[in-house]
Amino acid sequence: MFKKTFSIMLCGILISAILGSQTASAKTTDAARQASEARAKVQQLGTASRAEVKLRDGSKFKGHVTASDEDSFTVTDSKTGAARTFNYAEVSSVKKAGGSSSTKKILIGAAVAAGVIVGIIFAREALCDGGAQDRGFC
Repeated sequence: MFKKTFSIMLCGILISAILGSQTASAKTTDAARQASEARAKVQQLGTASRAEVKLRDGSKFKGHVTASDEDSFTVTDSKTGAARTFNYAEVSSVKKAGGSSSTKKILIGAAVAAGVIVGIIFAREALCDGGAQDRGFC
């Protein structure tokens, strides 16, 4: 009876140790991946560009990237002039602040074009009814 209980406890300990070590390594891999993505994004933006930094604790910071090193970068708030240095390990995401994305610009252009086309169709129907086809663009 004691051997059976001991073997079950030993199997449980081994399984939890194996699963626990995989979870810890997965978290480490995820943190390293986020840090490398943040480093690449800061290098892509370059210095003197506006950026929005989101930290792992959920806080956000907006400003201009003023310096970047191998393991950290500095963002200066344009309103207050306060500079803050972030380690890539504590950053969740970095994105370009302000401005419109190209997708948003394309959607706005498509909506304007659709409005113009619908307006022309309705104007044509209103102007070209009955025998008045000799006016304008009928």
